Amino acid sequence: MHKTYRLGRVDVPVLKGATLHVKPGEWVAILGPSGSGKSTLLHLLGDLDQPDADGGEVRFDGRSLASMSRRARNLYRNRSVGFVFQFYHLLPELNVLENTFLPALVGLHRWEYYRRIGQLRQQSTRLLESFGLGHRLKHRPRELSGGERQRVAIARALMNNPKVLLADEPTGNLDEATGAEILDLIAQQHRDGLTIVMVTHDPAIAKLADRVVHLHDGRIAE
Repeated sequence: MHKTYRLGRVDVPVLKGATLHVKPGEWVAILGPSGSGKSTLLHLLGDLDQPDADGGEVRFDGRSLASMSRRARNLYRNRSVGFVFQFYHLLPELNVLENTFLPALVGLHRWEYYRRIGQLRQQSTRLLESFGLGHRLKHRPRELSGGERQRVAIARALMNNPKVLLADEPTGNLDEATGAEILDLIAQQHRDGLTIVMVTHDPAIAKLADRVVHLHDGRIAE
């Protein structure tokens, strides 16, 4: 895939022909220095952005995202993939429980909301309890530690039982001990069969994956 951004009058190529194939159930780490295009590649895989015209394509289960309708692509982002970012992106006005089940509300009609809200609360409660956050359900993000916020973010990403978890530097904003706890949590999801694509600049973290892909200057170097 190729991806170029326009900054003022200047074209800035970020991806310059990067090709990646991920197998079901695999944990792939994308390793590279800052500016190598790691986050851009992850955003293309998650359909948060699109490749250049004639710049390649993303295929999921054999189907090109570009060939899908807008509704199908929305469902792909909401149901097939889960996102975890370095800076959590929790909504400050919602508590932990509400932040977690929020993805499951996308696209629901009002009558569906009232029919399913009890079930969704129970599902998200069980998920948060399994992450050691049962005592934090009614807390707001500002009342949580960094590690707790990232646990909520991972729970939110898993709420719709996605096939793939896309993680962009998930421990980059945490101290070493807390980061290790988050990596253990991600590793457990992988052992349970979840496919993971994780961006990192840390070789020690990358070694936890089944396979390490080196990205350099917008290309797969190894």
